[in-house]
Amino acid sequence: MEKKPVTLPENAQRELKPGEVYRPLLDPARKYAEVTPYSVCVGILMVILFSAAAAYLGLKVGQVFEAAIPIAIIAVGLTGALGKKDGLSQNVIIQSIGGCSGAVVAGAIFTLPAIYILGVEVDFWQMILSSLLGGVLGILFLIPFRKYFVKEMHGKYPFPEATATTQVLISGEGGGSSARTLVISGLIGGLYDFVVATFGVWSETVSTTVMGWGAALADKAKVVLKLNTGAAVLGLGYIIGLKYAFIICCGSLLVWLVIIPLMNLVWGGSVIDLMGTGVSMTIGEMAPEQIFKDYARHIGIGGIATAGVIGIIKSFGVIKSAASLAVSEFRRTPGTAAAKVERTEEDLPMRTIVWGVVIALLGIFAFFAFGGVVENVWQALVGLVIVAVVAFLFTTVAANAIAIVGSNPVSGMTLMTLIIASLILVAVGLKGNAGMAAALIIGGVVCTALSVAGSFITDLKIGYWIGSTPRKQEGWKFLGVAVSAITVCGVMLVLNKTYGFTSDNALVAPQANAMAAVIQPMFSGGGAPWLLYGIGALIALVLTFCKVPALPFALGMFIPIDLNLPLLVGGAISWYVSTRTKDAALNNARMEKGTLIASGFIAGGALMGVVSAILKFASVDVFMTGWNAAYGEAVAIVPFMALVAYMVYASMKKS
Repeated sequence: MEKKPVTLPENAQRELKPGEVYRPLLDPARKYAEVTPYSVCVGILMVILFSAAAAYLGLKVGQVFEAAIPIAIIAVGLTGALGKKDGLSQNVIIQSIGGCSGAVVAGAIFTLPAIYILGVEVDFWQMILSSLLGGVLGILFLIPFRKYFVKEMHGKYPFPEATATTQVLISGEGGGSSARTLVISGLIGGLYDFVVATFGVWSETVSTTVMGWGAALADKAKVVLKLNTGAAVLGLGYIIGLKYAFIICCGSLLVWLVIIPLMNLVWGGSVIDLMGTGVSMTIGEMAPEQIFKDYARHIGIGGIATAGVIGIIKSFGVIKSAASLAVSEFRRTPGTAAAKVERTEEDLPMRTIVWGVVIALLGIFAFFAFGGVVENVWQALVGLVIVAVVAFLFTTVAANAIAIVGSNPVSGMTLMTLIIASLILVAVGLKGNAGMAAALIIGGVVCTALSVAGSFITDLKIGYWIGSTPRKQEGWKFLGVAVSAITVCGVMLVLNKTYGFTSDNALVAPQANAMAAVIQPMFSGGGAPWLLYGIGALIALVLTFCKVPALPFALGMFIPIDLNLPLLVGGAISWYVSTRTKDAALNNARMEKGTLIASGFIAGGALMGVVSAILKFASVDVFMTGWNAAYGEAVAIVPFMALVAYMVYASMKKS
């Protein structure tokens, strides 16, 4: 007998009427098998796999994909195939533990690669502790805000990522057949990116300089366009969607088609050294890529930092409301709370949270003071205050952003943290390489805390809709953070030895490069390009005034254009497949199938990228250097267009 389709209650995504109560899928009065050996083991496996995949993709293209949807699909497929009882409740735990991967990765790769870029000495265990302690702090700081975001604001925030993941999880109750689509697209995307990264059958990037007129235009006018042909980046663009992909590309096109050519036109014969680093080349002698790296991208940094400030100002009401809920919860006696709270409203006790925060902060202080991060106890105390204050304030910004648009502005907030930390650390006498290392470790703790907090609010909303026990999600999240911290730092070590972060063929690591660019002048006697930061800040303010999201636009100004244009292609595909008919249900079905395909491209491409890195690390070199140099770019556009065609056809195919 065919299973009856399972759907969320009608009032799951709208505001509740006075007196109306939301009842989740799983009965709050009944106990379900949630935390089991199966769900914990599969969750840990997902953490390891997707931490490795997300680390590679993030360092390669500067974008960390959210692993929640792919993990949910795999969990649904496995649970259905094995015929597990209480599969839905166990899948929520699998997804919650596994979802730590993308969050910890974002926190780590946005800051820690800058250690290698700047050439400072940091122990491997210091990197792990930076991610681990930051992740723990992010979980603890977010739990008091759970009721505000997932219950009090029910129906007011769309939670796009949580919505998609929840739909995947409940589809498993009807059979979980979507796993096949993910597997097929994962194989296609993985093999596609593998033949590029390992064999070099075609070039990873297509540029206008491949043609004679394009090369002349780049040399004389400093105008160039580039397109990354990877499957993973294309899939990422599909999930981001046309709106935000377009905004990101607008920022990128402003830099590459307006700012860089304008700098060449106005100051082409001048040597401009804004940071006192000894620049000797004129603007006209530089390639467009060099102008971008040395000057234009700093405008993006200023925009990102300003967007973070604007986010804090906008989130003041959120902080106040959520803090009131936390205080009222703390004042309850344990006996009263146990008697009145349903299973689906059980959090870790507030006293446990408070003591957990105290212990975590003491651990961070000990790490700073006695782990070789700073030079004395006073500097460790200063670092602790920076971490505690900034992480607490920015936690609500991260959660708010995830709840509204599904995107966490963690890089912009971390940049601000590094600027603040650098200024303060220099003021207390910490300079040179030691100061840069300390600032990066502090930034890593804050960045991971904010990233984990933003990701965790998605998990808690999924659990709220379905009817999981929050206390169990919260408790086991710590395990996922620990496993992910170890995994991502290990992958970073391998990738650094394989590709490096400073050579000609180095990993892009754009956010980490931004962090390095921010702090290096402050600790080496130079200055910072405040003029460029100011221009970026002004652009962010104007965008905000015009109600245009400033953060994605600023990220577009900072991330290289070859990684932004394929996002626009992917976003255009998502718009196309979801608007071809007047049948809303059909459009939605095509959109959801495309999301599965895009997730497969991302997971497959990123995982095979890690395999390729391991092969190179093991000195298995099969790259077709000569062929790639001669024909790679000319050939690359053909398989890329085939990939686009497959994505459109498979998304719209009825079966």
